[in-house]
Amino acid sequence: MIADFDWDDGNWPKCAKHGLTKEDIEAVFRSGPQVFGDPSVEEQRKRAIGVTSNGRHAFVVFTLRQRHDKVYIRPISARFMHQEEIEFYESQIGTEKNS
Repeated sequence: MIADFDWDDGNWPKCAKHGLTKEDIEAVFRSGPQVFGDPSVEEQRKRAIGVTSNGRHAFVVFTLRQRHDKVYIRPISARFMHQEEIEFYESQIGTEKNS
């Protein structure tokens, strides 16, 4: 169970530089994103692809942090997806649904 989001001066500026708000990024996780592993060797990261509250597709790299028996989502970077990425993603989801 996820307790909340872990925002601070270390991760927020990196996420904001591509035009997403904290609300946009949090909405991606509330919309039931597709989550994939990330090849990072520094820490166990994941990738999420989902939709913001205004309907735009976003790509978020994040990690999970545990503090005091609670788990927090710590976004590392985020950006809106390009149209070609959205089309590829939607074609893959359609393929999975038809299998």
